Amino acid sequence: MSALSAVEQALENRWEALWARVFDKEPVELVDALRRECDSNVVVCSESRVVVPNAYDIELADSVHDELTRRGTNVGQALTDSLMRHAEHKGYEWAGPLAVHITRSAYVPNGRYRVASSVMSHVSADGFQYAAH
Repeated sequence: MSALSAVEQALENRWEALWARVFDKEPVELVDALRRECDSNVVVCSESRVVVPNAYDIELADSVHDELTRRGTNVGQALTDSLMRHAEHKGYEWAGPLAVHITRSAYVPNGRYRVASSVMSHVSADGFQYAAH
């Protein structure tokens, strides 16, 4: 591991620890869920190009949504930033502009949140093709 990677990892660990301390465990779990969703939906186009979905939807149970928004923090931006750093670290390429949408849901299977990803509809399948030069 290079020195820069070690520093980046240390900063990421500190950021996650801060989230855990400030927001209990919920946002850290959301960050992990977003990363898993991203990692499980990669499309390998070539040896040097790995594309991932660019639209992420997070449905929060009413109580979780209320708790996160009550604190006045821009959770959506923080989650987007974390996902962006994760993709950069993994060498992923977005299928289009990254968007993380947070909504309230009366029914969430685990009672806390649900994460899903997709490619935004305005992004064509051509975005997944690799053009050899």
